Amino acid sequence: MSLRDFLERFRPTGTPGASAAGVPADRTAERAAELGPALARLTDVQEEAARIRDAAREAAEALRRDAARAAERVVAAARERAPAVRAAAAEPVLREARREAEALRAAGERDASAIRVRAGERMPSLVDLAVADALRPAGGSREAP
Repeated sequence: MSLRDFLERFRPTGTPGASAAGVPADRTAERAAELGPALARLTDVQEEAARIRDAAREAAEALRRDAARAAERVVAAARERAPAVRAAAAEPVLREARREAEALRAAGERDASAIRVRAGERMPSLVDLAVADALRPAGGSREAP
């Protein structure tokens, strides 16, 4: 109890000079009686707010857990689909590479065919030169046998 509250008890209750007998007013009790119910309701509200916060905290944790599980499912599905997606992405490149390989093979076959034709055209004269060279005596003389 504060000094002011203590001294407040001895304050006159009536008009000055009148000799009235009375009990000094207890302001602390009056304040407690007036504020008690409001403070009790405030305590109830604070407890309810704490319950609401706890429930919200639990709900948020449940949402986080659900979101983590959903994210894991999405990642797992993506990993399962990844080979098919890679194959689909690589298909145009592979198709172009096959087309280029076929074009190179066809060009190689054309070049080989052209070389065979030239070889066929040049072969008789080269064979004649090779036979003449083989039939020539080893000493370098030009005598006929």
